[in-house]
Amino acid sequence: MMQDLREIQVAAGASIVDGIVVSFGNELDALVAAREGVALCDRSHWGRILVSDDDRLRFLHNQSTNDFQSLKPGTGCDTVFVSSTARTIDLVTAYILEDAVLLLVSPNRREYLLQWLDKYIFFADKVKLKDITNDTATFSLIGPESEQIVKKLGAEEIINQAYGNHQLFKLEDIEFRVAVGSGLAIPGYTLIVAVEYAANLWKKLVELGAVPLGEQGWEQLRITQGRPIPDQELTDDYNPLEAGLWQTISFSKGCYIGQETIARLNTYKGVKQQLWGIRLAAPVEVGSVISLEDEKVGKITSFTETENGYFGLGYVRTKAGGEGLKVRVGEVEGEVVEVPFLTRDSSQ
Repeated sequence: MMQDLREIQVAAGASIVDGIVVSFGNELDALVAAREGVALCDRSHWGRILVSDDDRLRFLHNQSTNDFQSLKPGTGCDTVFVSSTARTIDLVTAYILEDAVLLLVSPNRREYLLQWLDKYIFFADKVKLKDITNDTATFSLIGPESEQIVKKLGAEEIINQAYGNHQLFKLEDIEFRVAVGSGLAIPGYTLIVAVEYAANLWKKLVELGAVPLGEQGWEQLRITQGRPIPDQELTDDYNPLEAGLWQTISFSKGCYIGQETIARLNTYKGVKQQLWGIRLAAPVEVGSVISLEDEKVGKITSFTETENGYFGLGYVRTKAGGEGLKVRVGEVEGEVVEVPFLTRDSSQ
């Protein structure tokens, strides 16, 4: 089933490595489309976990940072799964269905989260987990013209709804779910479809004018937008407040794994480092030290080269300063800048 989609993509110039569409050979055009038109990114290698049965909302409410008990079918949210000491495991998007919750998780956290969630299901809990990654595909429409394509799909009802809201639609024989949000801080939509219809839906989206975008382009957008990912910005070294994920946290919902630590950090202004964008004068290595007047104040966690220069993400000690701070990254000059995906307090 997925092979049909891959054949269409390869015919369009895609290079595919380990099941991931790395590039269509059109990065510049696709990135322009993401900013000014609409780009189409295949995110099918991301994990999709279905959480079902009667206790599903209570269970997820107790396992992550957002308030699941207040959510109704057709809504969604971003949430962070954290350890008992509030260290980040993954940033996840959750879609509330009529009889289940669909979790869209980072590719390298799919198996880990399945095992981690299963560990917290106790005998009396009515919770079931199912990995539906191989049965489904996920595409993101990215860019200000995304809603024009959504309209042409017959899914205009979803336009102007809140982030995370989603609905099922049908076009010809293709049934697909459309959710508000591109996965970045760029307007767009995320589409989830059964794998047997993935090739036809992809073909339709391209025919309607979406420009295919590979993983290389997504990674550049991710870094310049500031979306943190596991093993780089989301690790045992950082908590969700430091990672700029305040928008995913409910400070009023009560107890959950890691809640005490997060509440204490918020109450006592204990965020000692923060994730920022770093505009750079030259290339740097991930892991490079960020310095201010010969004092180490942080380190680089991601790096990319763009058509406008070099850019990284990195954690900077809060006391050192923030936006506008001039720093050195190794021997390279840099400037700390804001990135649109991140938030820095509970009011955002």
